[in-house]
Amino acid sequence: MSNIINISNSASKRIREIIAKGNENAIGLRIAVKSGGCAGYSYDMDYVSEINPTDELVEHEGVKGFVDQAAIMLLLWSTMAFRKAKFKSVFTFINSKENESWGSGESFGV
Repeated sequence: MSNIINISNSASKRIREIIAKGNENAIGLRIAVKSGGCAGYSYDMDYVSEINPTDELVEHEGVKGFVDQAAIMLLLWSTMAFRKAKFKSVFTFINSKENESWGSGESFGV
């Protein structure tokens, strides 16, 4: 097991709920970083139905996260969490490498 990124209890619970509600072919969640957004990079997540051999596996409470090889250095020692507020629910990333963020954490710079 890898500790590239930590998946919080709140995030693993929400991922399990989403998969159970109609993503039955999913075996986990792929976590990546893409170029773009106001600050330079943006987090990207998608369901995984097949394992990509170049991804790094992280697990928490039975939830499997597959970290894109190209994102490892940008995500190293980060934490993925899930926040539920009155009008908005969102996955968030606590990433010490960020030096700026935009759009409530959707876009970040290093």
